Amino acid sequence: MGKFVIRKVNTGIKFDLKATNGQVIATSEVYTTEAACRNGIASVQKNAPIAAVENQTQEGYAVQKHPKFEMYVDKAGEYRFRLKATNGQVIATSEGYTAEASCVNGIESVKKNAVDAEIVAE
Repeated sequence: MGKFVIRKVNTGIKFDLKATNGQVIATSEVYTTEAACRNGIASVQKNAPIAAVENQTQEGYAVQKHPKFEMYVDKAGEYRFRLKATNGQVIATSEGYTAEASCVNGIESVKKNAVDAEIVAE
């Protein structure tokens, strides 16, 4: 089972979603309060399981409705995803992956782990 880890950073509070093996599979923006951070976690838990995948790495990709995972290639040539809520706001992002298949696996891991992940504060 995955877990959300809430942690303090220099500019505020953020969360990481970790898979069962402890690897970070998604991270949040920086929030000003722990309550706002917990709302972000609730949004990921609600939206991730039902979000479609919009693969922006393919030419002529089909635009999906929110909530959705947007998969794209960054400036360094790595595959990444961002999870957008129903309102279009980015609620979680991934690390960079060298292979498209690894990025797809990351999305599936978020969908699977977010729903019943425990929430812990560091």
